[in-house]
Parts: sequence; C-alpha cells; structure tokens
Amino acid sequence: MTGLRDFLRATAFGVGAACLAALTASAEVERPNVVVILTDDQGTLDTHLYGATDLHTPNMDALAMRGVRFTQFYAASAICSASRAALLTGRYPHRAGVPSNTESRPEVFGSGRGMPEDEVTLAAMFKAAGYRTGHFGKWHLGAKPGPNGFGFDESAGFLGGCIDKWSHFNYGGDEWGAPPQRHDWYRNGEHTYETGKHSGDLIARDAATFIEQNSENPFFIYAAFGSPHYPMQPYDKYMEHYAELDEPRRAYAALVSTVDEQIGNILKALERSGQQDNTIVIFQSDHGHSTEARCNYGGGYAGPYRGAKSCLFEGGVRVPAIISWPGTLPENAVRDQFAVACDWLPTLAALTNVDLPDRDLDGLNISSLIHEENAATPHSAWHWALGNQWAVRQGDWKLLGNARDTSNRKNITTYEEPYLVNLVEDPGERRNVAQEHPDIVKDLVAFHENWLESL
Repeated sequence: MTGLRDFLRATAFGVGAACLAALTASAEVERPNVVVILTDDQGTLDTHLYGATDLHTPNMDALAMRGVRFTQFYAASAICSASRAALLTGRYPHRAGVPSNTESRPEVFGSGRGMPEDEVTLAAMFKAAGYRTGHFGKWHLGAKPGPNGFGFDESAGFLGGCIDKWSHFNYGGDEWGAPPQRHDWYRNGEHTYETGKHSGDLIARDAATFIEQNSENPFFIYAAFGSPHYPMQPYDKYMEHYAELDEPRRAYAALVSTVDEQIGNILKALERSGQQDNTIVIFQSDHGHSTEARCNYGGGYAGPYRGAKSCLFEGGVRVPAIISWPGTLPENAVRDQFAVACDWLPTLAALTNVDLPDRDLDGLNISSLIHEENAATPHSAWHWALGNQWAVRQGDWKLLGNARDTSNRKNITTYEEPYLVNLVEDPGERRNVAQEHPDIVKDLVAFHENWLESL
C-alpha cells in the first residue's frame, strides 16, 4: 500500500463496516472533530501570550488558555510549501516530495512541481475514517490534483504562495515564467470570484459554514490563512489601533490582529454549533516571520532567537503552536519539550482513534507529552534541509551547515563553516562553538549525511 488511492481503497470496506456498526449499536463513542489552523509568516513569539506584549491577539490567547501551549515547537522547514507538506503528511519535506516551494499554475500541472499524488494527508486519513473533510485558504502544494485530490471533500482558497487579499489576484511572476497577473481563488478546482472581500474573511466564513453543515457528523478542517504574509493588507481599524507603532511593526501587528479576529470567527462557529468541547483545535505558524522587501523588511518578533523565514536558525523554524480540546486535554498548560509539525498526524490519529496510513512517517505521537507535564519528547534528533542550508539537532546540540541569518534581509549574514550551538547555553545562537567541540561536529555531520542518504 503506497499511496492515497490505495489507502482509500483499502479502508473503504472498513469504513462501511464501521458505519453499519454505528447504525446497529445501542451506543457509540463520538469521535472528536479536528480543526487545524495555520497562519503564514507569523513570528516565533508573535502573540500577546507568547511575549509580544504590544500585540492584541485575544482569540489566539484564549485558545492557549483552553489548551496546551508549546514553547519549543518547530516547523519542518523555513519556507511555505515544504512546511505545509510536512504538516499534512507527517513526513520530512524531502520524503514528502516537497523540499522547496511548488508550482501553482493550473496550466502546468504534470510539471512535477507539486506534491506527489501518492502522498497521504491528514485529510485522506480522516476521510478514510468517515470524517467530512474541508480545506479553506492557502494551498501552495501544486495546482493538480489540488486539495480535492488529496482527500478533501470540499476546498475553497488559493493555490499559490500569496494573493492580494481583496482582489485575490497573484501579482508576482516566478522563475518559471508565470504571467505577472492571474486570478487565484478556486472552489473545488473551479475559478470563483468574490472580489472586494478580504481573503481571511472568506476562509473564516467557509470554515464556519462547513462546521454548521456538518455538526451532526465528525469533520476535519484545514484552515490555512494567508496572513500575516505580505501583502500587508489588514483591517483599517487595526492600523488605527497600532497608530503609535513604527513601521514595519505597525502594519505587521495590524495584520496579526486581523487574522486573530478571523480565527475567532471559526472558534465562535464551533461554540454556536455546540461542538467546542468535542473539537480538537490545533494552531501554529508555518515558519518564522518574513523580512522580505514586500513586507517592508520585517515587522515580526522572535525575541532572543536569531533568524527569520528562509533560514534554519531558531527564528526561522521555531513557531507558536497550541492544541486545545476542552474537558479532555490539559488547559492553560505549557510544554517546553521539543515537538515538530510532523507530529500532528500520528498524534491526531491516536487522539481520535483512527488508523494511521501505511507509510514511513517521521512525526511521532506526542499525546503523552501533551497530557503529562514531565513526559519526555519522543524525538532523539531532527533534521532540516533547505537548498544548500542544513541543520541537525540532537539533544541540546544543533549544528548548521551553510547557515544564513535572514534577520536583516538587507544584510544577510552567511557562514561557510559549520556552526555549532548548545541551545540550553545559547538559545539565541550567537556563538559558534564548533572549534571547541570538533568531535561533536564530526559526529553530527556524519549523522546528517546518513540521514540524507536514507531519503
């Protein structure tokens, strides 16, 4: 069993049998719904509760108060497509066939620049277990087969990396010669036009509608917002709210509060439907904040952590992350142990009691860590690879190769020599201690090379 079609075919009989059993049994344990909320380019500490005291993020903070907040949670990559592929499949981006960003133009499907069609996603896993599945928002994993080809019953959103939030046009070309302007909003693979409506409002509206229409059956929602990713188009009221902040923080903060309000609209829909206590909600950012020109070279907040989007220092890959399931998981809890976005798939399978896909997974079940404050992380090590950059973490040691620091995009710092840090002694990665620990460097280089060969 190697791919999505095989997985769904093999589980079809099991799903039918499960439905029959549900009809004939006198009582049945209700499976929880699952909502995964992903923000785009949100900095390592960019909610009020995480330490950005200048931010107004009441909905993200309330979600954390109802759940478990991670302080050492990592994206599997520092760019959009690779990070999303890892979250949805539970596999390293390279193993999932998406080591970098993907093509998004429908006219070039078959180019091999999207996620391979045999990858099995969270949506396919839940669909095989009888869930209704919905994708709303950013995809960025290839135009064909698109979200509907990866297990989503319903999909509405944009295929590319970013769009104008009001016109829903992608105005930027790419290195493969994409036209400079193209409309990029689809519903189940077909163009749909709702010009003048903020893309985040459409995502929240469609997710809320999906909740209302499916509240009698278990559902899975993947709500992938395109904020605070550029273009910087927040609600006017938040620009006024942050009038005393200087740019680029002002527009960025306003966009974080805008997406916080839109997330709140999904959470309110859960409450209205009576499903709040029967729904697992996961929130995280896809990677660190951007310092690109199109967001005025920054605005995000990583606190003591070095780096930003597109690099493998902590500020590029350490992200805010929360899981909530009121009445079942701990509330107002903090976990400092290592965890990574690939862990969501096996963890959700365990929490919902659904079958895992028959695939090589790199994520691990962290449900014990979520439940128990003193539980150890199941990970002994983790690897990142992005272009010619790479990093490996083993315990408290982290070694980076061809490291780039994108904290200041106008003056990117690069390191040709291996860069070794101990994250307990130097969480900000300010001092390279490679020369002081040559044996550790040698071992970690060999360890990473073996990992690359295993892929």
